[in-house]
Amino acid sequence: MEVIKVKDYQELSKVAADIIADLLKKNPKATLGLATGSSPVGLYQNLIKMYENKEISFKDVKTYNLDEYCELPRSHPESYYSFMHRNLFSHVDIKEENVHIPCSEGSDLQKLCDDYNNQLHNASIDLQLLGIGANGHIGFNEPGTSFEQETFVVKLTDKTRKDNQRFFNSLDEVPTHAMTMGIKNIMQAKKILLVASGKNKQDAVKKLLSGEITESFPASILNKHKDVVVIIDEEAAGLLK
Repeated sequence: MEVIKVKDYQELSKVAADIIADLLKKNPKATLGLATGSSPVGLYQNLIKMYENKEISFKDVKTYNLDEYCELPRSHPESYYSFMHRNLFSHVDIKEENVHIPCSEGSDLQKLCDDYNNQLHNASIDLQLLGIGANGHIGFNEPGTSFEQETFVVKLTDKTRKDNQRFFNSLDEVPTHAMTMGIKNIMQAKKILLVASGKNKQDAVKKLLSGEITESFPASILNKHKDVVVIIDEEAAGLLK
């Protein structure tokens, strides 16, 4: 596991974007696993700038997103489908048919899970982007999730719902369930890039880098992956010696 310490969120976003851009320059047909939330927004802004400067192109890139809320239509402004288009896809030359986001619109969620899982089995993700939750969740794989878990519908913990409340008008509006890649899916990526910024990530970063592997802290499994880069800013690194 390679750990890169940077000064602040702006530098973190630039360094992370450069890693993805380097991959796209070497392999214009790369397949990316993408994440939502506040952590990757700056990274996506940097990628858009590089696209506008004609440094990179997304025209042959395929993407697979980690997760999506259940109970929200794709048209909802806080769906991850909307998030990805607002923060990246609508600003670059990616083809819509190359964009893959779990679909949770429909009555048979298990079938939708199986469909997405089959898509992942037929894909080969070159780089998987991750954030990390305060409780160590990656994607929506909450503490206690089996390391062998594949795509599934998860009941969100109160902590995760409260963490995401800032994106909604009230806690009541935050969905109670989400569809997510499982930990096993995430670990099948060739390379993993995890970004963590801010004081609220200090505990999670310390636990991740302690090397202890336990299902009570899902991100700890990343210590077993052969190619992981972790980028942390000074605040997130606050508890490290």
